[in-house]
This record gives sequence, structure tokens and C-alpha cells, in this order.
Amino acid sequence: MSTAVPANDSAVHSASFRFYLAAIVLGTLAIQIQNVAIAWQVYRLTKDEGGNAALALGAIGLAEVIPFVGAVLFAGHVADTNNRRRIAIYALIVMMLLGLLLFLPEFLPARWAQLTVIYGAVILGGLARSFLTTARQAIIAEILPRELIPSGVRWRNTLFELACVIGPGLAGLMVWLGEKNGLVHAENVAYTAMTICFAASLVLTFALRTTQTLQTRQPEPIFVSLRQGIDFMVSQRIMLGAFTMDLFAVLLGGAVALLPIFADMLHVGAFGFGMLRAASSVGAVIMSLYLIIRPPLNNAGQSLYGSFAIFGLSTIGFALSIALATALGLSLQAAFVFSFIFLFIAGAADAVNVIIRQTILQTTVPPEMMGRVSAVTAVFIGCSNELGMAESGLAARLFGTVNSVVFGGLATFGVMGLTHWKFPEIWKLRKIGQERSR
Repeated sequence: MSTAVPANDSAVHSASFRFYLAAIVLGTLAIQIQNVAIAWQVYRLTKDEGGNAALALGAIGLAEVIPFVGAVLFAGHVADTNNRRRIAIYALIVMMLLGLLLFLPEFLPARWAQLTVIYGAVILGGLARSFLTTARQAIIAEILPRELIPSGVRWRNTLFELACVIGPGLAGLMVWLGEKNGLVHAENVAYTAMTICFAASLVLTFALRTTQTLQTRQPEPIFVSLRQGIDFMVSQRIMLGAFTMDLFAVLLGGAVALLPIFADMLHVGAFGFGMLRAASSVGAVIMSLYLIIRPPLNNAGQSLYGSFAIFGLSTIGFALSIALATALGLSLQAAFVFSFIFLFIAGAADAVNVIIRQTILQTTVPPEMMGRVSAVTAVFIGCSNELGMAESGLAARLFGTVNSVVFGGLATFGVMGLTHWKFPEIWKLRKIGQERSR
């Protein structure tokens, strides 16, 4: 039986949902701290090799996305046929143990051995994250009644982005403090905080109690089950088009993997790198808070296209920040400010399309299929983010760091045009997430 909650209440009035949010915030903090520390550590180990540093940074995304995408559809089937809370617990335990493995490079003298451990932890972490992502995405329907899910999506996205703001900045600060105190492996300070956050997220997930069980009651064979999730996604053209546009826009237009190189070009060090990593999430948090307090978007389709256009322009602006500061006769400090502002705007724009896409997902998919369909969308998101890191590293190696990011921003507009051609109904999309139980 589900616990009745008045339709006009906010999702955060549910105690179970607050546990869920806290677990997501702490788990996301741990992942963000880990990602920043790994990127800086890999760059520190490879920056003397010239252009190979960009390839090494891009390879981080490739190392994570291959196991993630390879396992996520199976993970979606598991989430729809097993206890989702228990799956999340097991995944967090594995990710915490892998985080402890990252302390090992301190005791390895050879650089190749250190990189092997780091990439090995990333590969296995991608596998564990596929199960954590699908389980946590699907479990929201077991905590909230359907009419509160749009509110829940906004709260979850806002706090997720808040963690993405705090995590990179905190990681950059801790690595900087480690370097300032003469630690050769300064990243270990950040890894300590990461371990604490994973442990706290695990405790909160243990404490979480769902109010209803929505797994498939008569599980089909795994390949039949996966096919149902894929078929459902393909049948929902607006959802398919929105996630496809995000896939290729972020795949081609992302610059996250190259931020250590830009931080080096701007002479801002590990702390500045952390601030650049946090900039887009600062924008996303502010935009998400605005979307919580304002009425829902009346022209969701046009807002979706507008957010991608702003994302593309901001990406180009970020790539040209140093050139802009130079043309204006300003210093590298001004270029850093420009970089932060453009990343901030890109993050705010991205928050709009994330909330629109997630609201479409949560209000369209039957709860008992949420694991499988979430897994399909996770393939899109994983390919856009982590595979985009690999694409960025390769493009930077071939065309130069700045040129590759400018090209990525321009490519966003080509993606928008192709999406509008194949999915014209997206432009006509009006309100979403307004359904209420009668």
C-alpha cells in the first residue's frame, strides 16, 4: 500500500524522500570528488607527454562508459525484477571499496602502474554505477505517489546539481591544500573525503524505507524484458527525440574532459580547476531553484531548443575566453572569470533540458518498467558524458584544445537542426508534468 500524500503537497514532505535525497547528495559528492581528483592525478602524471595528456584525460571517460553502457541495460532488468534499495546498497559498497583502491598508487613507484590502478578503478566503477543509476532512478516511484513525481524530479535535480557544485570545488581545494603541504599524492586528501561521503550515503540508503513495491510481478526472460524497455522508449517519440538531441549535443559539445588543460592555460592550478568544474553546476543549481518556485514551463519544446542553443553559444564563448580577454587587453585572471561565466550559463541552460527530459521520463513510463527504460536513457546520458570525454580528448589531440571545443559548440546547432527534422513534434510540446490524480 502506498502512503497517501495530498496532491498539492511538495515531495519533500515525505520523510522517505528526504532520506533518498540525502543519500543522492552524499553519493554524488563522493563521485564528483573522485572524478575531479582522478582527472587532476592523471593530468599530473601525463602532462609532460604533450598532446598525450589530452588523450589520457579523454580515456578516463572511455574507461568508464564502456562497462557502464555494456551493463546498464542488464542493470535495468535487474532493477525491475529485484529490490531496488538492495541493489543501490550493493553498488555503493562496491564503489566505496573501489575508492579505497585509489590510495594504492601512492605506494607504486612506476607511473604506468599508477595509471593502471586508476583506470582499473574507473572501469569497475563504471560497472557499479550502471546498477546504482538504474536502481536510484527507478526507486523514486516507490517513494512518491505519481502526482508528486514532477516535484520530486525538480528537487532531486536541484540537490544533485548542488552536490555537483560543492564536490568539484571541495575536491580542488583539498588537492590544492595537499600540494601546498608538500604531499606528492595530494589527491589522497580528496579521496579521504570521498570515502566518508560514500559511507554516509550507504548508511542513509540502509535507512531508506519505500512505501510501495513496483517491480514486475511476473518477470519475463531477460532479453524479452530488455526488448520491452527499448520498444517503449522507441514508441515515445518526444522522449526519444529529446534524449537523442542531448546525446549528440553533449557528445560533441562537452568540454569537461579538457578542463585540466584549460586550468593550466589559465595558470589557476588545482583549486581553479575545481572551480571550473563546479561552474556549470552553480548555474544548474540556480536555474533548478528558479524552476522549482516558478510555474512549470508553458512551452516546454521551445524551451528545450532554446536551452540547447544557449549551451552551444556558451561552449564557444568558454573556448574563446582567453582570446576574448587578450583582445580586450585584460589579464588571465579576467579570462578565468570569463571562463567561469560561460560555464555557468551553459550549466543553467543544461538544467532546463535535464528537468524537461526527466519530467517527461518520470510521468510517461509505467513504474514497473522504470528500471528498464531508465537504463535505456542511461545509455544516452552515459554515451553523451563519458564517451564525450573520449571524443574531446581525441579532437583536442588532432585539432588543438581550443579549436576542438569551438567545433563542439558549433556542432550543437547542427544537432538541433537534425533533431527538428526527425522529431518536429518536440517543438510543439507544451506543458509537462501537470497531471494530477482525479
